[in-house]
Amino acid sequence: MSEFAYFRFMSNNMLTVEEQQHREEIITLTEQVLDAKGLECDSKISKISQEQLREILEEVRRLRKRNKKKIEEGSEDNSKKEELDIVAIG
Repeated sequence: MSEFAYFRFMSNNMLTVEEQQHREEIITLTEQVLDAKGLECDSKISKISQEQLREILEEVRRLRKRNKKKIEEGSEDNSKKEELDIVAIG
């Protein structure tokens, strides 16, 4: 189902090069968005308007940005913890 949505994104030239390079991540996030919207089959996805498709992609982008921010914050927290550990050891 989400692969079909990804195909629609591609055929409408809606994805950036970077998003195209991260196909699996986009498909996974699209699956989450489609589930939340209750779109569970290819036939429904094929009938939605380009505007609705654009809205789905915007939600995918928001989720992706949120996930990246969490990862960055997690690595930043780990760096601070390592610095504290080094100070405590020293």
